[in-house]
Amino acid sequence: MRFSESVSARLEDGVLVVTIDNPPVNALSAHVRSGLIAALNHAADASEVAGLVIAGTGRTFIGGADIREFGAPPVEPLLPEVIDRIEAFAKPVICAVNGAALGGGCEVALACHGRIAGETASFGLPEVKLGLVPGAGGTQRLPRLIGLVAAIDLIGTGRIIKAPEAVTLGLADAVAADPLAAGVAAVQRSVGQTLRRTGSLEAPPADEDAVGAAEAKVLAKSRGQSAPAEAVRLVRAAGRLGLEAGLAEERATFLRLRDSAESAALRHVFFAERSAGKVDTLDGVASRRIETVGIVGTGLMGSGIAVSALTSGHRVIALEQTPEAAAAGRSRIAGLLDKAVQSKRLTEEAQSACLARLETTAEAADMAATDLVIEAVFDDLAVKTDLFRRLDGIVPPTTILATNTSYLDPDAIAAATADPSRVVGLHFFSPANVMRLVEVVDCAKTAPDVLASALAFVKRLGKLPVVSGVTEGFIGNRIFSAYRREAEFMVEDGALPHEVDAALEAYGFPMGIFAVNDMAGLEIAWARRKRQAATRNPGERYVEIADRLCEAGRLGRKTGRGWYAYPDGARTVDPEVTAIIEAARAAKGIVPRSFTAEEIADRLLKAMVDEGAALLAEGIAARPGDIDLVMINGYGFPAHKGGPMFAAQRNKE
Repeated sequence: MRFSESVSARLEDGVLVVTIDNPPVNALSAHVRSGLIAALNHAADASEVAGLVIAGTGRTFIGGADIREFGAPPVEPLLPEVIDRIEAFAKPVICAVNGAALGGGCEVALACHGRIAGETASFGLPEVKLGLVPGAGGTQRLPRLIGLVAAIDLIGTGRIIKAPEAVTLGLADAVAADPLAAGVAAVQRSVGQTLRRTGSLEAPPADEDAVGAAEAKVLAKSRGQSAPAEAVRLVRAAGRLGLEAGLAEERATFLRLRDSAESAALRHVFFAERSAGKVDTLDGVASRRIETVGIVGTGLMGSGIAVSALTSGHRVIALEQTPEAAAAGRSRIAGLLDKAVQSKRLTEEAQSACLARLETTAEAADMAATDLVIEAVFDDLAVKTDLFRRLDGIVPPTTILATNTSYLDPDAIAAATADPSRVVGLHFFSPANVMRLVEVVDCAKTAPDVLASALAFVKRLGKLPVVSGVTEGFIGNRIFSAYRREAEFMVEDGALPHEVDAALEAYGFPMGIFAVNDMAGLEIAWARRKRQAATRNPGERYVEIADRLCEAGRLGRKTGRGWYAYPDGARTVDPEVTAIIEAARAAKGIVPRSFTAEEIADRLLKAMVDEGAALLAEGIAARPGDIDLVMINGYGFPAHKGGPMFAAQRNKE
């Protein structure tokens, strides 16, 4: 039986097994919604049908709303109508959750009279990540099943959980190797029994202190976003309002947030991520197989890259200069894996498997077994070019060579090799085992299949690849340098570092630029400025304050002093820095003036946007959304503002 282009069914032992087949993620398109209503209508009138099982094809149950309908006029039936019909249905409706049940898919599952999870099932209501709240009953039904505290956590953060946790919380009834067969059996057991309608349940009593703590935890992570706070408010309402009143409040909130600037920004980020890493010239280009990854250097960056490669199933050979350094590198990598186990991001079994795939060595010849080598050595051109020349004589000609440089010219590094076409940039952000962003640098002679392979590798790591052309600092560090320069101009003109940082944090950044500089260390940028000194345009404005700090040994947190002082590790305003700033102003005859927080934020945003526009004009960045993703995922730009390019465009409208 077929009820729409994407919904079909078959009768199995008196149970109508309804299957959603709407690739790639079984989204709740209009034809899915209408097909489900048609299946329910058929089952209601068919005496031979005892009940229904709803399932999805492939690896997804229902992946949420159809993004193609975003911003379009609504098409009947709306999802709340479908869900209400399922919950009120006179015959048992069980969902067999074979994969991801996300957003509206999770809300469909909540409306069913029972939920059987497959072993790879996952559940989540991630709407807050789009600046929204669930709009089809999620904030009202989930607390009735699992309680207010757990519901605040899941809905307020958008966290996705796997099947075992879903059963523990009470969101799923059981885990089954064959959820479809288990679902059919559950329908048969339910015939003639009182059906468990989620909306008719009372939310379990909750301790107010525990609810308050869960709320505080969500709000602490929200960084100015309104959707998490609204989600918490709606979950709390489920504990005191009837279902009808709660659903009305939820729907009104959903519609209000849907039209908000915050949601528009987060939807922009969502679509930008879908476009990231797509290169028109790579259509039809096959990527190379990458199973064994060589990593040269096992410091903070190299060990983080190694962990990312190991946890995504790769074999890793890590090269150091001495056996002692190789042993220390292995310990460093094992320590990061230990932390992943402690934070429950990795099981002990997975940790053992990772360590079994890890080899650390001081013998460069061992790199011969690699498909990809990533260098993570000191950011010095001579060091990196010498390494790549040596690798040329060791690794097979099919092995890809990747540089992790932040500021050096990867074309110059590639030119030192026998085959520059196999060289690509992979600029990871530190700590590499945590940060999602990787700038994939398309060098002048990078072969198409090498670029395609690098993109595929980054995606397999579970990271976000953004393609950049070759320029000093690539996309992110070039923009960072531009707005750091603007921040220093304002400091020289009268602002103080803590005032600039406070303005950025009020805008939504987790940390201001001078605090970030102290965290990263001031010496790398200082070395870069010294390299550029001979070619610097004497007519351009140059602020020497950062140089004076470095000359005084103030290199950031690691030395206990930078733009700030750090007595006992706490960041404090340092009068010594203020004196250095005042002396620099006096030397140039600058009369300091005051800056409002709004003026500071506006000037820094303009600096980012102007540099972003230049990157687009030069073809370094492919699209404005790529720039936004880099700044959000690498530099702390608030996602709910959409990134600098999006924010500037919205300000014009």
